[in-house]
Amino acid sequence: MAKKKDKKGKAAAPSKGAPAQKTKFPSAQRGLPIAEIKEDCVVLKDSTLRAVILVSSINFSLKSEDEQNAIIAAYVNFLNTIDFPLQIVIQSRKLNISAYLTRLEQKEKELSNELLKLQIAEYRRYVSELVELGEIMTKRFYVVVPHNPLSDKQKGWFKRLMEVFRAASSVKLSRERFLQRRRDLMMRVDHVVAALGSIGLKSALLDTQSLIELYYNTYNPGLSERQKLADLNQLQVEP
Repeated sequence: MAKKKDKKGKAAAPSKGAPAQKTKFPSAQRGLPIAEIKEDCVVLKDSTLRAVILVSSINFSLKSEDEQNAIIAAYVNFLNTIDFPLQIVIQSRKLNISAYLTRLEQKEKELSNELLKLQIAEYRRYVSELVELGEIMTKRFYVVVPHNPLSDKQKGWFKRLMEVFRAASSVKLSRERFLQRRRDLMMRVDHVVAALGSIGLKSALLDTQSLIELYYNTYNPGLSERQKLADLNQLQVEP
């Protein structure tokens, strides 16, 4: 809306009763390289795709020498069969047992035996203090599988840099192209999962809800502990 001008053509000052205009700051989502998350895939602003696989761990030091050599040989074979880049992510977080403590508290209320109620209350306090004082950490292991079509590799450096800062709504794949790239990506995922299984590792592809929770907890570590993410069907993303 244009400002009112006085007779000399100067912009008139806003009246005292007029509400002050609010400054609009860009959403934090604009600073992330992620355009959208859908159908178990992360779509970046350069139109490339990512899939994230949650992988179990192996206590290598407890294995016998023959078992260790077999694991190393299987891992080397896994690396030799991969003809595309992979990203291995190890995420450490303070152990969160709030859901477990809530279940104990609920169980305590349901019991009629006073002795059992007292024992559960003492156990709940003990576990809570142990985790709090000991600062017990939990680790999760992820493998990020990319899909970069040849057309994206031919883009210049400056163009790819500009796409990183472009709004998510401005970079959209056609449905047909997205499905084709997703099929190619899932073929890579199946290959990686099978290869990890030969090492003795269990793995699972993160679905859309799990991906959103992963990135939400990663970029909002403090907030995610106080405010849990809503269900996928209840989420509303700013354009």
